[in-house]
Amino acid sequence: MRQSQPYPNSQFTQPPQPERSGLSPWLLRLPLLGATAMLLLLFLAVLGISLHQLQYDGLIYPGVSSFGVKLSGMNKQQALAALSSRYTYGQNAVFTFRDGAKVWQMAARDLGVNFDASKTVDEAYKVGRGSDFISNLLSQGQTWVTGQAIQPVVVFDQSKAAGFLEKIATEINKPVQDATIVLNGTNVVTTASQVGRELDIPATVGLLRPVVLNMNTGAEINVIVKETAPTLKDSEAVAQQVRAAVSSPIQIYIDPAEITKDMKDSGPWQVSPDFIAGMLSIKRVDDADGSAHYDLTANVDPLKNFLNQLAPQLSVDPVNARFLFNSDTKQLQVITDSVDGRSMDVDATMKLIQNSIFKKDNRRVALVFHKDIPKVNSQSTADQLGIKEAVVQATTFFYGSTPERRTNIQVAASKFQGLVIAPGEEFSFNKYLGDVTPETGYETGLVIYGNQTIAGVGGGVCQVSTTVFQAAFFAGFPIRERYAHGYRVGYYESGTVFANGQKYNSGVGLDATVYSPIIDLKFVNDSPYYLLMESVYRANEQSLTFRFYSTSTGRVVTKDGPTLGNTVPHGATRYQETQGLRPGEQKQVDFAVDGVDVHVYRTITQNGQVIVNHEDFFSHYLPWSAIFQVAPGYAPKSAAGG
Repeated sequence: MRQSQPYPNSQFTQPPQPERSGLSPWLLRLPLLGATAMLLLLFLAVLGISLHQLQYDGLIYPGVSSFGVKLSGMNKQQALAALSSRYTYGQNAVFTFRDGAKVWQMAARDLGVNFDASKTVDEAYKVGRGSDFISNLLSQGQTWVTGQAIQPVVVFDQSKAAGFLEKIATEINKPVQDATIVLNGTNVVTTASQVGRELDIPATVGLLRPVVLNMNTGAEINVIVKETAPTLKDSEAVAQQVRAAVSSPIQIYIDPAEITKDMKDSGPWQVSPDFIAGMLSIKRVDDADGSAHYDLTANVDPLKNFLNQLAPQLSVDPVNARFLFNSDTKQLQVITDSVDGRSMDVDATMKLIQNSIFKKDNRRVALVFHKDIPKVNSQSTADQLGIKEAVVQATTFFYGSTPERRTNIQVAASKFQGLVIAPGEEFSFNKYLGDVTPETGYETGLVIYGNQTIAGVGGGVCQVSTTVFQAAFFAGFPIRERYAHGYRVGYYESGTVFANGQKYNSGVGLDATVYSPIIDLKFVNDSPYYLLMESVYRANEQSLTFRFYSTSTGRVVTKDGPTLGNTVPHGATRYQETQGLRPGEQKQVDFAVDGVDVHVYRTITQNGQVIVNHEDFFSHYLPWSAIFQVAPGYAPKSAAGG
């Protein structure tokens, strides 16, 4: 039982209260009141939401805007009208396209940029109208509080932008071009290389797209251009070489110190620019790294051919010294000094020409010559050459020869006086004989030509060739070329030869005819020593002697024969009517001789050994009638005319 308590500081006391139960009645009322309040609030909320939904049915919810235009409470048509009047981007936005210093401008509308108001309104209307009611309410509430700006829907027709770029591409695009060079005659034409440029339209449109979508109103776009470098960038360096090559003639000349009096043509010679241009070749060469270059060459073969033809005319063969052998002192006496030879070095000259072709200056080229030292010079000694003694001496006679024939014998024999033949050298009679002409001292006389005796220059030269042949025959030298006369000639059958302490008689079958340049006499000095030839012409004795000096190899020649066969009797005497003879005067120019085949055999021994056995020298002689020259009309009627 509760007791009343007096109020503090009071004289009154609280009246006694009745006894209460243990549970307060408010504890029962409060939940009911709370539930009622919740229901009331829920009702009010539902009512408010319902009224809000009814209010904005078909309208855009509060807080929604686009392009800065508040669209809250507008239906689609109203929003469409509001946005359409506000959109000026297509007209106002101007884009600048740049390629270096070149620029092009175009409005967004012309580039295919358009505002899609309907889609924008649709997007605005969709705000808060999803498939989930709760989410819709939350979206509506958030939009109301914070607002939501709808991104305008912009349509970008890229084909229109591409079309515009295709137009400006005509000003940008350039084909790639390699540098070129053309040689027309002596005119050199070049074109510079060009970098290929091509506007990359898809890539440039790709740059434009984000600018458009971001509604940028004044962007500058650097167009994307694909560049292709030329593979051959420069031709000017080669062109300069070509221009230098054809700028002026190349002069080929002989150094004055090399010019001799006997030169028929001492130059100079000019290589014209046109000729040089024809030698040049310009070729494109592709390199491994993908680049290319021009290769300039000069075909100098035509110039080399010219020099090869010129070289023999300007070359001088070395001439050995000529000597006489002094049998007493065993020394050599110089009778003709040696002469250095000269030969053109074509290859060295060509190098100089090639070096000058592409030079603009210093276009004179001196021919290059080599000095050819003779094998036997004027200072050579008998010991050096191995000339110690006479190894053979051959003599033939020319009794009854005409003065013209004797003169020719003397002139021809002098060509071999003091001649030195090197070891292993092949001696050619015609080589040293030279030209047989009146200008070289020969006179006109009778010569054997084919099967007749005719007037000609050089009759008697065969007396010399026969004497040389007989000396070489009995000295044991190899005979490489020898021809017999057409018929037997008595001059050549009475010779004597001394060799290796033995005496030989020549006899029939040991003559040798020559007729330059067709018929020659050749033998080889196959000894290890030089061979010196001396000729002795004795007018009083009407004889010609050739001596060969060298060192004896011990060779001994044995001659067998002559063996004669197939003899053919000569014909009747013949008379030739000849101008210049007096009536009754006769002049015998040929003597009767039978035709015959003759074999002469040579065996050579050396130090007791046979080195050549029974070598056959064959001669076929035609039958020959005696021939007399008479005055015209005085040939005997019974005689055969000629």
